[in-house]
Amino acid sequence: MEFQDLLEKTTEYLPEEKLSVLKRAFNFASEKHEGQKRLSGEPYIFHPLSIAIYLANLRQDTATVAAALLHDVVEDCGVTLEELEVEFDGEISKLVDGVTKLGQLNLMSENVNQSHPSQQERIRRAQSIRKMLVAMAEDIRVILIKLGDRLHNMQTLGAQSPERRALIAQETLDVYAPLAHRLGIWEIKWQLEDLAFKYLNEQDFQDINRLLLSGQKKRQKFIDNRIDILILSLSKVGIKAEVSGRPKNIFSIHQKIQKYKDEGKDFDKIFDLYAVRVLVSTKTDCYNALGVVHSLWHPIHGSFDDYIASPKQNLYQSLHTTVMCDGISPLEIQIRTHEMHRIAEYGIAAHRSYKEGKSLDEGFEQKMAWLKQLLEWQREVPGTEEFLESVKTDILQDQVFVYTPKGDIKELPSGSTPIDLAFHVHSNLGFRCIGAKINGRLVSLNTPLENGDTVEIVTSKTFRAPSLDWLNPALGYVHTTSARQKIRQWFRRRQRSETTAHGKELLSKVLRRIASKIPENELIRILNFHTLEDLWVAIGSGNLSISQIETKLIPHDDHLPQTPPKSLPTSGSLTGITVLGVGDLLTKKGLCCNPLPGDAISGYITRSRGVTIHRKNCSNLTNEREPQRIVGVSWGPSHQLHSARVAIMAVNRVGLLRDVSTLVSGENVNIASISADENPNGTAILNLTLYVKGVDQLSRVFSKIEGISGVLNIMHINWDIGNPNHPI
Repeated sequence: MEFQDLLEKTTEYLPEEKLSVLKRAFNFASEKHEGQKRLSGEPYIFHPLSIAIYLANLRQDTATVAAALLHDVVEDCGVTLEELEVEFDGEISKLVDGVTKLGQLNLMSENVNQSHPSQQERIRRAQSIRKMLVAMAEDIRVILIKLGDRLHNMQTLGAQSPERRALIAQETLDVYAPLAHRLGIWEIKWQLEDLAFKYLNEQDFQDINRLLLSGQKKRQKFIDNRIDILILSLSKVGIKAEVSGRPKNIFSIHQKIQKYKDEGKDFDKIFDLYAVRVLVSTKTDCYNALGVVHSLWHPIHGSFDDYIASPKQNLYQSLHTTVMCDGISPLEIQIRTHEMHRIAEYGIAAHRSYKEGKSLDEGFEQKMAWLKQLLEWQREVPGTEEFLESVKTDILQDQVFVYTPKGDIKELPSGSTPIDLAFHVHSNLGFRCIGAKINGRLVSLNTPLENGDTVEIVTSKTFRAPSLDWLNPALGYVHTTSARQKIRQWFRRRQRSETTAHGKELLSKVLRRIASKIPENELIRILNFHTLEDLWVAIGSGNLSISQIETKLIPHDDHLPQTPPKSLPTSGSLTGITVLGVGDLLTKKGLCCNPLPGDAISGYITRSRGVTIHRKNCSNLTNEREPQRIVGVSWGPSHQLHSARVAIMAVNRVGLLRDVSTLVSGENVNIASISADENPNGTAILNLTLYVKGVDQLSRVFSKIEGISGVLNIMHINWDIGNPNHPI
């Protein structure tokens, strides 16, 4: 790699006088980094030069490329910003300053349990990410340099220790890849995802590689045949097109495989591992080509998206359709112009607003409105963790595009509901919302919105108090953090006495549900509050949800049996558990406490059966005489089901058992066993064994069952339901 490579790239689009700035920047950086080497052993200057060349491939302006060459001289070489400003201009030094500050934001820590970081650690991370995102909003070029920096670091990650590799890869998957996606830079996004996936789950990465190679000829023949048919058909109607097959990246294939496993499909049945891309000259040709595609193959209902008429806010434009070839094989086809394709690959980095000597496009600032929203949230959201939660749900997630009755397009995070839309339009609309119509049909307020929906918010004439149910994640009424914050603010302003009483009632309900007799002082310690009244206020105002309480609270140790009930089904080995510092070991669930995904857990190294997984507060662990055999573990990705025993007390009536079983089945939860006992007082106790994915799903089922007519109480238990001393 030589500076000449950078010159060749930049000569293609920069004027001659600008190249001298890059030469001075390279010479300055080379001098300051003289003698420094990276962990890989190569001269340090290769790192900034690699980033600069990548940004030159994106045709970035002089200041951006120069800042990439100089981005480490302040932090690593003792150069001051004043020196840079004298040597170069203020624009370059300001970009270097921004990247330097980002580099000082340590989003990771090697001295913390990554599965269950402390409150202080979460706040520190959140503050770092907050500063990074705000810096991005102030000048997008700063984050472009940072993304280039992260990409090159991921490409050379093998030189780091295994612990550092895992930490950096996870951070890349959690923050940087979604950020590249939000900026529309597909070229960086897929590389970051695949590199991170390789280091986080090398076995699955290699398995997918082998699977792809094993059926590559068959799939390639299928794609090539369809491409030939499409090129011939387009040429017959006078459309000049460039048609190619694009394989999905390995991480997206991994996600696809997991989805297909859930649906019971084999890998060999997945034909949409490739997308056929059609590039044409004009927008009119895009729609004409779509007509040709649909005349050749039958389109699958609901699979068409028009991102040309309704571009995404990251500037992406394309027509997407999925068709059935030969009646059995689905094929995804994307149609766009060459210019749209350039923006699809490089997103905001390809936009001419950031090119040398170009003016801003009309409407560009409106398209990038979400960046300005970051600055608004910086001022409006007081809590750092709340701000980060907003970014993760409202900015970094995939988006859905819906229409108002007037035809205006609104962009919301995927999974949003009519309530989210109402608060997105205006807070007053959210507080007056009493119903919604999607495509003219009345729907529940927790109905997820889909691309292309026309949504009408039904309102009352006056302000209405929001329901606290809206803040219960198990019920799915609100998805976006911005809407949740506005609802929480309303409850915070409500009279404290009313909030306290409501919170006390809800806490009592939760404790009955999990049959907990935890002393009050222990309760406020576990939930991290100073007084019981503070806890009630947090619950009554919606700041602490029922599901959060259920995740943290477990049955008191006095109630946990030392030996498991024989009738309790188990889920076998836990392949989704990650054992920290020990390697890939066989793991097995401890039947004494029956942990579920979401619970705080630890592992116990047995002499012959691998590692047994327990809840952290399990009495068998706290009383263990050999604490050195207790190891840190964390929940990894797993689709395994876990058994949970549930007892329901309800007024006995005809159809009660049917209503419960229908609702549970409707939540895609399997019922392993169910029985009912009638009491003399007219009530009945239903005993169920459910197979759930984790605590969140179980909490959602509980919330739904509580809405059934006649249900008085429900609880999750870990001992024999037939016990005559059953707490109900």
